[in-house]
Amino acid sequence: MPLSFDAISAAAERLRGAVLHTPTVDALALSAKLGLKIALKLETLQRTGSFKERGALNRLHLLTEAERAVGVIAASAGNHAQGLAYHGQRLGIPVTICMPAHTPFVKVAKTARYGANIVLIGADFSESEAAAHRLAKERGLTLVHPYDDLGVMAGQGTIGLEMLTDRPDLDTFVVPIGGGGLLAGIACAAKHLNPNCRLIGVQVEGFDAMRRALAHEPPPLGGMTLAEGIAVKNAGATDPRRD
Repeated sequence: MPLSFDAISAAAERLRGAVLHTPTVDALALSAKLGLKIALKLETLQRTGSFKERGALNRLHLLTEAERAVGVIAASAGNHAQGLAYHGQRLGIPVTICMPAHTPFVKVAKTARYGANIVLIGADFSESEAAAHRLAKERGLTLVHPYDDLGVMAGQGTIGLEMLTDRPDLDTFVVPIGGGGLLAGIACAAKHLNPNCRLIGVQVEGFDAMRRALAHEPPPLGGMTLAEGIAVKNAGATDPRRD
């Protein structure tokens, strides 16, 4: 089904008790500096330190019994890997994660401690992603994409639902964009609850995959960064308005 507010509400029920309903707090110093009333959603309080748990867990709950038994696979060197591994371990679902061969040991270890099978393959994320697609077909695994998946988008959309439930006065959302899954989910929830709210997606200049995709420009060249979550060369291709 297309992404909808009903799908996000259903995701919120699936996540209840397993993912934190994190607080939305006033950013007093930032508000004073900018002359605006600003609030922050504290997703760093999640078990693995990121909102990525939401989409990963919701997608796991959408698996059939047969898919759960065989397991899932994803390409990620960061938060999506840890969120998928953690909740896969909780639910007894085998998880395989493809990471670039040069991934720092600490990131590999953090994911492995949740019981995931780590495959170090490829010189960069694009090559790891290609390997994940290949292994999914060879082993009959379900691919759980970090952002280009409607079930993942619905899980991320629970952030918008929580924020407007806690703070119905919010009128503008500023959302970081990697591949676009977080923004798509939040936009769907926020526009349903407050059609007049504004949504602003932000990217750094070096990794502006979404801006380039919308402008029909080549993917960004990127470069080295400690924040590998933003190092996305190709924005999500799934249109959340349709199958």
